[in-house]
Amino acid sequence: MQTILGANGQIGEELARELKRNYTSDIRIVSRNAKKVNDTDTIFSADLSDRKKAVEAVKGSEIAYFTLGLPMDTELWEKQFLNIMKNVIEACKINSTKLVFFDNTYMYPQSNEVLTEETRFDPVGRKGRVRKQMTEMLLKEMEAGTIEAVICRAPEFYGPGKTQSITNSFIFSAIKEGKKLKVPLRDDKLRSLIWTPDASRATALIGNTPDAYGQTWHLPVDDHQLNYKEFIALASQMYGREFRYSVIPKIAFTIGSLFNKNAKELLELLPRYQYDNLFDDSKFRKRFPGFTVTPYRQGIEQIKKEQPAEG
Repeated sequence: MQTILGANGQIGEELARELKRNYTSDIRIVSRNAKKVNDTDTIFSADLSDRKKAVEAVKGSEIAYFTLGLPMDTELWEKQFLNIMKNVIEACKINSTKLVFFDNTYMYPQSNEVLTEETRFDPVGRKGRVRKQMTEMLLKEMEAGTIEAVICRAPEFYGPGKTQSITNSFIFSAIKEGKKLKVPLRDDKLRSLIWTPDASRATALIGNTPDAYGQTWHLPVDDHQLNYKEFIALASQMYGREFRYSVIPKIAFTIGSLFNKNAKELLELLPRYQYDNLFDDSKFRKRFPGFTVTPYRQGIEQIKKEQPAEG
């Protein structure tokens, strides 16, 4: 059996579909209010901050995928994420279950540096420090040989369905609602974005590749690098209409943070939009040369089919 911890977000749902398509029909879905993704799934509702529930959630699993996300709330992250991570690691050790940790890039430097699996951790802000501590907690156990685990790391998302990211919110949600698009800080800096179904497919592949364990893997992105100006121009081409956008300066976010909690939570992530933010996935591409990465053009076309432009 393979278990998905935090399975009802976009990554978890896509992962469940991919596991069913290509690996196993014996899938357990775990979340606070667990719901089936595939007809054959079993469900287990659990709060993973409860150690006993975490142990029970993982019991009988060959592989557990940690894809759980929390709302963009710094205090909640600090109160819960480290405890949940500790419980999941302990649950996997107790049950002799392999752990696949779906990670992000918050702990990396926010600079022009090209990001590789060897990039040092140098987080900006409290959320970044939480993600650093979570990852280091697992790395320590991996290095000690107390758990068989692998880290799958993804940059910023864009994608279909319930995909949550700045790009989806500022660009595709605005298109859907007929509003003017927004770009944070700069429109001329190159960005690596990962298509969420690709992230889930790659995570399933790594999780079911025994020799991939004991390592960190950057998940694959479209190697046709674009800045937001070019990305929005491509979206305009795909939708057959010109989308206008405004570049929002840092001062606007700073002022907004005084009145809006979401703007406040976003502040520590802004530096990455001031620089090129490039993600090196060459290790994955070399090990899995047959993996097909979704081009931006194809991804935008799928989003367009799901949510046509207003107006």
